[in-house]
Amino acid sequence: MRGGGEVTARARADKASVVEYLREKVQKSQVLVLTDYRGLDVAAMNQLRQKLRERGIEYRVVKNTLFARAVSELNLEGIMDFLTGPTAVAFGYDDPVVPAKVLVDFGRQHPQLQIKGGLLDGSLIDRATVIRLAELPSRQELLQATARGLQSPLAAFARALNGLLSGFVRVVDELRKKKTEQAA
Repeated sequence: MRGGGEVTARARADKASVVEYLREKVQKSQVLVLTDYRGLDVAAMNQLRQKLRERGIEYRVVKNTLFARAVSELNLEGIMDFLTGPTAVAFGYDDPVVPAKVLVDFGRQHPQLQIKGGLLDGSLIDRATVIRLAELPSRQELLQATARGLQSPLAAFARALNGLLSGFVRVVDELRKKKTEQAA
């Protein structure tokens, strides 16, 4: 009898550590997207995990009850609607667009992957919002567009300065030639 109690206590401690782990992940995340992965085979799950990992996103299969406990302090009334069936969560720490973009793109190729909803900066978002988020340019794409936008006027300014300088050099060279001809 005593051995069974030790196993139960250990199981409770393990569950408590999982809940704490998930709570930390949720608090650190800018965005998290909850998915139903039912119907994906092991190869597809591994491919999805690899795509997400390459972009700095963690993807974890979670027990609904433990995830519910982890987010219970956040007062997210509608989160329980997302916690039915098998659930995997993508935790995005840097760019909130990237997890949504990767999951939506992967879902187009593998319709078995269903997006349930998620959290964006601590606020509950539904499936449609995740899909709209995926359509936005990522932080990296915005930075590249900004750099191109800044580079264009600078390049034009540099060409204009180059034209002025070369014109000035030609004028000075013509003056030098005239002085040389006058001196001779």
